[in-house]
Amino acid sequence: MVAIKSNQYGGSFLFRQIEADELFTPEDFTEEHRMIASTAKQFIEKEVEPYREDIEHQDFDRVVSLLHKAGELGLLAHSVPEAYEGLGLDKISKALVGEAVGRASGYGVAHSNHTCIATLPITYFGNEDQKKRYLPKLASGEYLGAYCLTEPGSGSDALAAKTTAKLNDEGTHYILNGTKLYITNAIFSDTFIVYAKVDGTKFTAFIVEKDFPGLSLGPEEKKMGIKGSSTRSVVLEDCLVPVENLLGEIGKGHVIALDVLNLGRFNLGAATMGGAKHAFNTTVQYIQERQQFGKRIADFGASKEKVAKLAARIYAAESLQYRTAQLLEDVLGDLYESTDLGQIGKALMEYSIECALCKVYGSETLDYAVDEAVQLHGGAGFIQEYKVEQMYRDSRINRIFEGTNEINRLLIPTHVLRKGLKGEIPLAELVKQARVELQSQAVSYEGTLAREKEAVATIRRVFLLCMGIAYEQLGQRLVEEQEIIMRLSDIAITLFAAESAVYRSVKAVQKNGDAKEQLKINLATSFVEDSIIEVEGISKKIVAGITSGNELESILALLHNVLGRFQPVGFVQRNRDIAEAMYDANQYGC
Repeated sequence: MVAIKSNQYGGSFLFRQIEADELFTPEDFTEEHRMIASTAKQFIEKEVEPYREDIEHQDFDRVVSLLHKAGELGLLAHSVPEAYEGLGLDKISKALVGEAVGRASGYGVAHSNHTCIATLPITYFGNEDQKKRYLPKLASGEYLGAYCLTEPGSGSDALAAKTTAKLNDEGTHYILNGTKLYITNAIFSDTFIVYAKVDGTKFTAFIVEKDFPGLSLGPEEKKMGIKGSSTRSVVLEDCLVPVENLLGEIGKGHVIALDVLNLGRFNLGAATMGGAKHAFNTTVQYIQERQQFGKRIADFGASKEKVAKLAARIYAAESLQYRTAQLLEDVLGDLYESTDLGQIGKALMEYSIECALCKVYGSETLDYAVDEAVQLHGGAGFIQEYKVEQMYRDSRINRIFEGTNEINRLLIPTHVLRKGLKGEIPLAELVKQARVELQSQAVSYEGTLAREKEAVATIRRVFLLCMGIAYEQLGQRLVEEQEIIMRLSDIAITLFAAESAVYRSVKAVQKNGDAKEQLKINLATSFVEDSIIEVEGISKKIVAGITSGNELESILALLHNVLGRFQPVGFVQRNRDIAEAMYDANQYGC
């Protein structure tokens, strides 16, 4: 394990500048990390990809057999402690496996669902007996799992669930009644993590086995994409669940549901980032073979700009994903054996903002990647014979999975505001300092990526300025003003992505020098220049939405002045250089 010095805490990137040595990057992977990544990559390419069509046509027996093979290779066991026949690997390894399976469509959804939200509730919140009974089988693939939270009347508002649990007269079983909707892996799962309200009020988690009396499944849903993933309703009609299968504590199911979803969001970020890389690689290979007007499609300037912008976006997604992986490992690495549910719950929530960012940024990067993939394929991209057609359909669900991107966006500034109101962070002082620094005219750039580092710092100041203005105008009503909250979140997301990309490049340059890391310099610069333009537009909309008159004109002028310092310079040649580097590699790489 690479030791990374870190003074970070959940959401701290919004208030303080990181140092390069605090950041974990893909260049810090250990040999063990590379081995698990290679194993996962080879498994997907050699075992799963040849059956892509079978899986797409819902050959669930094939999916199950592949999950069993994955279990034999240890690819289902990375997040199960060694004491329960798992591998007990770190969160970086978890992300590497997630990245590899992210390209695998319906199979990838089944795999990720099983190893994350269907297994981790038992890993972190199960008692000793439950861990011994279930974790070895889940790690090996003997048992496959599902997660049952959504209901016909409750999606994002999970705590509004209507499923009930009542203890029988003998005190031996809970009787569950209700319906769970859109349950991944339903048709072949052996265990279901089910949430129900004990006595109609106390939201509680249960481990339900497929053969428990009273559990049945609805028909297979007909979906737009991820067709190779089983999706059905789970119907509970006087379903008898032994009392020993109550998971965690009565009335504390929300802790399990929300905490585990944080890791689900992190995992989804890894999978979508991996899917984006696959779409990119497929497209780069195609446009270097296809010709129009006597030239390769790859050689047109418009194509090179698309390739470069997408490469820079993936670079940022990859950078923030593995940065978050290390942050999670810092707080969770020692908790595999812990029985302190309070400590576990607190640790799982520490980086909830960063996990939400991984999910939002990864899923939107994948959507961007598959859209450009179809565009660069031209008419062929709309034909099922070409893989990007399926990629396009499969991508869309990820902005809905694990809480919609809108719900995740609402979490970020709201979380910050509440911390400020509780006095956990000196929000008022930070806002005041940011305004003073923005009004200062003393700006100089010395050294490689100095301009980009200052741009990141400026984005942070703009976020704090906008947050402060919004609170001044709206007070505690701000949490209800979703139009403003969503835009504040967009700045926060851009900040985390830009900082992760820039300081990854800074760290590489410090180690290897400018000449060897020119591609990383170009990727970070390209990304930051586009980020500044986005932030200027977003911040002006925030201010224009809540202020008027002289105050509005003054703040708009300030934003224009400070962000205008970072307008794109030399971007045409830089983007061409990035594209050529990707062409030389015939894939994403840096």
